[in-house]
Amino acid sequence: MAEITNIRPSFDVSPVVAGLIGASVLVVCVSVTVFVWTCCHQQTEKKHKTPPYKFIHMLKGISIYPETLSNKKKIIKVDYGEELRSPIASLTPGESKTTSPSSPDEDVMLGSLTFSVDYNFPKKALVVTIQEAHGLPVMDDQTQGSDPYIKMTILPDKRHRVKTRVLRKTLDPVFDETFTFYGIPYSQLQDLVLHFLVLSFDRFSRDDVIGEVMVPLAGVDPSTGKVQLTRDIIKRNIQKCISRGELQVSLSYQPVAQRMTVVVLKARHLPKMDITGLSGNPYVKVNVYYGRKRIAKKKTHVKKCTLNPVFNESFIYDIPTDLLPDISIEFLVIDFDRTTKNEVVGRLILGAHSVTASGAEHWREVCESPRKPVAKWHSLSEY
Repeated sequence: MAEITNIRPSFDVSPVVAGLIGASVLVVCVSVTVFVWTCCHQQTEKKHKTPPYKFIHMLKGISIYPETLSNKKKIIKVDYGEELRSPIASLTPGESKTTSPSSPDEDVMLGSLTFSVDYNFPKKALVVTIQEAHGLPVMDDQTQGSDPYIKMTILPDKRHRVKTRVLRKTLDPVFDETFTFYGIPYSQLQDLVLHFLVLSFDRFSRDDVIGEVMVPLAGVDPSTGKVQLTRDIIKRNIQKCISRGELQVSLSYQPVAQRMTVVVLKARHLPKMDITGLSGNPYVKVNVYYGRKRIAKKKTHVKKCTLNPVFNESFIYDIPTDLLPDISIEFLVIDFDRTTKNEVVGRLILGAHSVTASGAEHWREVCESPRKPVAKWHSLSEY
């Protein structure tokens, strides 16, 4: 019988090596699968993320309401030209394109506020209870409601300031909050005025002012017990003033470097912008225009609680010499308000579109005296 010879193939591999190769291939396949799944999962999460609310406090001049934010985080910009007009937009004396804050608008029902006043003789304390408001106007078109709360201040000292909690989505809020003010002698009550400021909370911007209530305590006698009062809420009264105050600025032009240095020095006799006297946080915004186009903007720091601020802040602008005849520099003195919209106290324009003789003369001296700082006081005009 013939002998059978067992011939091994030349490509035969030992079992140990084959096992290692198989394990390596398996690990690589699993790793690739996990990596692909992770990438797909992260991409899906990004597509379904909620609007980027974390940017709310970082965006300036941008609409940040949720309905304007798509999944692609589209940003709708606001035209700064609407916020700060060209300095020649209202050069005609007596004309203004914006409605004065103190000008009477159409009669609008703003609702009523109910509160009570009492006096604690043993503790020499004035006790004020803010009870409720009725018939507030709609401040949110989406919810057809409002998120009201009330700030109260005792005038004229302004030392006592309190506020209620915010009540959500209601036009008839019931607060029932009591505030006790100690150290107020009963004999001084007739000299005090209660000021209630009714506001609507806004998560995305400054809170909206609904209106105010002013109550002189001279006509209230809480000596025999608690006195309950209901007053109509009226539109916030912004004081009209004949004088807008004065602003001192210094300008110098370097023809070699083609550079204009603007120094905002100080202001004086600025008016109080509301009847509560709580204003007085001014700052200055400086806008540079070439013709009608704004080409630069800067602003000073806010000076707290003063109507005679000292700024001493300088700004440098690169302006070619041949463009000087068409350059205008606008100074806006603005009263900063943390709660409501900032109010423009007054305006000064120097340069090509100056409407005052002093402004034109100041600009002429700057152009004719290169390298020399020229400082002058100017009366502010209405914005």
